[in-house]
Amino acid sequence: TTRGIHAEPWDKFVSVATGKIFGAWVDLREGESFGAVFTAELDASKAIFVPRGVANSYQTLEPDTAYVYLVNDHWSPTAEYTFLNLADETAAINWPIPLENALLSEKDQAHPRLNEVVPMKPKKTLVLGANGQLGLALRKAVPDAHFVTREEFDVTDPSSFVNFPWKQYSTVINASAFTAVDAAETPEGRSSAWETNVLAVGLLARSCAENRITLVHVSSDYVFDGTSGTPYSEEEKINPLGVYGQTKAAGDAVVATVPQHYILRTSWVIGEGNNFVRTMASLAERGIAPSVVNDQIGRLTFTEDLAAAIQHILTVKAPFGTYNLSNEGPATSWADIAARVYELTGHDPESVTGVTTEQYFAGKEGIAPRPLNSLLDLSKIEATGFTPPSWETRLAEYLA
Repeated sequence: TTRGIHAEPWDKFVSVATGKIFGAWVDLREGESFGAVFTAELDASKAIFVPRGVANSYQTLEPDTAYVYLVNDHWSPTAEYTFLNLADETAAINWPIPLENALLSEKDQAHPRLNEVVPMKPKKTLVLGANGQLGLALRKAVPDAHFVTREEFDVTDPSSFVNFPWKQYSTVINASAFTAVDAAETPEGRSSAWETNVLAVGLLARSCAENRITLVHVSSDYVFDGTSGTPYSEEEKINPLGVYGQTKAAGDAVVATVPQHYILRTSWVIGEGNNFVRTMASLAERGIAPSVVNDQIGRLTFTEDLAAAIQHILTVKAPFGTYNLSNEGPATSWADIAARVYELTGHDPESVTGVTTEQYFAGKEGIAPRPLNSLLDLSKIEATGFTPPSWETRLAEYLA
C-alpha cells in the first residue's frame, strides 16, 4: 500500500512496529524550503520527526508491516491539510514500488502538482482585546493576526479556554485588561480588576504553557511606587500603591511562569478612543482653562509604537522576559503635556495651570494613588534594535 502525500497542522513522530517502510517527505511550508524532498527507509530501529507542514507519505515494503504516529494534537474536522500528488514530476520521488503497481486511493491520485499547491502558512498570532486602544493599533502592525473581541472571547470565563483551537497559534498577544484605575478602588471595580488582570491572565498563561505558545502581555508603570529618583529598569523591585497596580503586578508574576513570554511594561498610553490628549484638546477648543497635575513625571506611550515594539521583539526573537516601553523624549508632567496640546491646537498654553496631585484630588473620594515618577529606562529594548520616536514628535502627529 502507498499512503498519499499530505501535510498536517501538527508535529508527529513516525515509527515502525514491525516490517519496513519507505518514507517520502516534501516540505510544503511557506518559505524558501518549499518543495524540498527527503526520502529514507525506516524499520523498528528508527523513528523520524515530521514537523508541521511537511508532507509525508509511506510505502510498506514487507508483508505484515505496521507503523504508528505519535502526534501532538487531536484530529479535527476543521484542521487544515495540504496535499501533493504522489506522481509529481518536480518532487520526482523514486518510489521503490512503482505507483502503477501500488494500491492508491482515488483521492490520493487526484491531489495537485507542486505548482498548484497552496503552501501551509505558519501558525497564527491571536490578539485578545481587539477593540481596545492597543488592539486597534495592532490591527495595523500585525494585520495577518486573528483578532478577537471580549464579546467573542471572554477572558474571564473559564469555558472560553476549553476546546479553543490553541494548536493553531504560535503567539498570543494579550491586549485585554481592566484599566479603570480609580474604579479599581471600589468594591465592584476591585473584583473586576482582579478577575480580568489576574485570574483571566492565569487561565491564559496555563493555556499558553500547555501548548508551547509565546505569550505577549502588557504591564504598567503602576507596579512601581514612583519614589525612585531615576527611571525604572526592568529589574527594579515592584511596590504598587493601589489595587490596579497590585493586579498588574500579580498578572506579571503569573505571565513570568510561561516558558516563552514577553512582558511589555509601559506608561501613559495614548491611542484611539478617549484619553488625556483628546480631553485636553477638547477643553482647549471649548475655551476652558484647566488645572492639571504637575508633580507626576513620565513620558507618553503612543499605541502605534507599543504595537510596533511588540511586532519587533517577535520578529527579531528577542530573549524572553520583561521590557520597558514608552516613547523617547524628555521627562515631562501632565501639565506640561496639556500646555503642549493647547499650543499645538492653536490655543494659549498659559491657560493650563499646574497643581500638585494632592491639590488636584483634594476632597475627592475613591481616588487611586498615583506613582509620581513613571519614567521607564528604555535601554533594554533599544539594545534589541528598537528605538521609539520622541513623544513630542508623536504628539504633534497625533493632533495633526
